[in-house]
Amino acid sequence: MIIGWGEFFALACAFAWAWAIILFRRAGDDLPPFELNLVKNLVGFSLVLPTLAFFEGYQLPAFSLKEIGITMLSGFIGIAVADTWYLRALSLMGASRTGIVASLLSPIVILLSILFLGESLRGWQLAGFALVMSGILLVSWKQNRREVDSEHLRKGMIFGVGAIFMMAVGIVMVKEILETRPFLWTTELRLTGGVLGMFAYMALPGRLERVRQRFSWSLPWRHILPASILGAYISMMMWLAGYKLIPASVASVLNETATAWIVLLAWLVLGESIGFRKLAGLLLTSAGVIIMLLA
Repeated sequence: MIIGWGEFFALACAFAWAWAIILFRRAGDDLPPFELNLVKNLVGFSLVLPTLAFFEGYQLPAFSLKEIGITMLSGFIGIAVADTWYLRALSLMGASRTGIVASLLSPIVILLSILFLGESLRGWQLAGFALVMSGILLVSWKQNRREVDSEHLRKGMIFGVGAIFMMAVGIVMVKEILETRPFLWTTELRLTGGVLGMFAYMALPGRLERVRQRFSWSLPWRHILPASILGAYISMMMWLAGYKLIPASVASVLNETATAWIVLLAWLVLGESIGFRKLAGLLLTSAGVIIMLLA
């Protein structure tokens, strides 16, 4: 078979995450990034819990204290901080520019994987990586920068780059634990770290009351809940499964196809325009993925 389970999960994760972003984009007009991320993580935590009970039971496996600490810290970095910053960038500069920044995930993961996990990309995989990155930049780049305020663009870039770096650090630091410990327990511990980190932030003076006020608003739950299920349960389970089964450097490249899916779904669902440039970018990205799978 050309596609193994690891490649399948990495690609399916990209598709599910793209749907989540479309819905988060709609919900982001009514709920700020931190609160949106809080709902997402609580939904994910609540859904993984019964899944864990059904497949693995509630008896904690043989995690060392160090492994528990690393996994929860990975969740704090990659879920509490990174996802909040990502949603903040999305609200500041839109999906296309955030997609450009998100394309940094593969290079950062690859660099960290080479430095800390001893991984590398072969020649054809490098070619596939180059095509994927070229396609992502092509479909994401917008020629008219005046539609976004320069200050919003600057802040969005800072939040976006920071988010992608945190995501990369979070997944690379838990990669070896994913490979050697029960998958669902690792997922739930990671979510626990993310949720506890957000609760700790709310414990700061004035934060809890501010969060309560924002949840008193009339909110589009028809967008928030499906986005949270897709973003914090379905796509995250497949994201971690991909990293568990195949090298982090390969999984990160396949995950990048989410940007192309976002452009396509934005056209189909939100009615955004799609022209020759975006179609060409989608073709480049698809070709790169095929090369990655065949290499």
